[in-house]
Amino acid sequence: MNIVLKSSLILTLVACTSCGSSKIDQQVVLNDTEPFKVSMSKVKNATPQILVFTKTAGYRHKSIDKGVETLKELGVLHNFGITQTEDSLAFSTANLKKYQLVLFLSTTGDVLGSDQQKVFEKYIADGGSFLGVHAATDTEYEWPWYNKLVGAYFESHPEQQEAVLTVSMPNHQSTAHLDSTWTHFDEWYNFKNLNPEVQVLLKLDERSYVGGKNGDQHPIAWFHEFGGGRSFYTGLGHTVEAYDDPDFRQHLLGGILWCLKK
Repeated sequence: MNIVLKSSLILTLVACTSCGSSKIDQQVVLNDTEPFKVSMSKVKNATPQILVFTKTAGYRHKSIDKGVETLKELGVLHNFGITQTEDSLAFSTANLKKYQLVLFLSTTGDVLGSDQQKVFEKYIADGGSFLGVHAATDTEYEWPWYNKLVGAYFESHPEQQEAVLTVSMPNHQSTAHLDSTWTHFDEWYNFKNLNPEVQVLLKLDERSYVGGKNGDQHPIAWFHEFGGGRSFYTGLGHTVEAYDDPDFRQHLLGGILWCLKK
């Protein structure tokens, strides 16, 4: 009788494993009553997971593929996982629970529907983190909440050129490796609808290049606590070559680690 029961149990477990693997990925039971939610506070030894969103409804940057490759390399070196998607339906409550950080890599235009926007707002309110790279500010112009989250909207840019950046906060993880000034080649955004509550990390010295329109206080990278979560933005990252620049890679990594609270 015991042999029959054990065999039945084994068959049941095998059947559940083969037909329900997707559910197992989404939820694991810690005890008889408490479902497991992916959280750095609960799973200290887990590998943090980042959802990299690269959907574009406008201009598409050639550097996106290189950016994804770079993020994967940084993840291997610094113990975080990368999942890249262009599917707005990835912004579901069940799916976002898998990620400690959602990273918009040069997204453009209207990339999320109203239902996905509500889910993302709830994700941030529940303590999730957001990181925007370059054209993330050229995204979702009709969504005021997103404007406050990302910190500004893109307005214009001159031709790509070298410029001098000044470090406003030298002790942050994303800037601690830099000298007080940093000369870098990129596409320099002018911004509108700047959120005054962000903490500026890097500013552009408009005297060092042609075409700046934000004056003496021209932010180009910043961070802030927002709506229950964290947000980091860098305006750098337009060119493919930027992702081979050790200073930019360290700047990007520092933003990621701050968002992951590492």
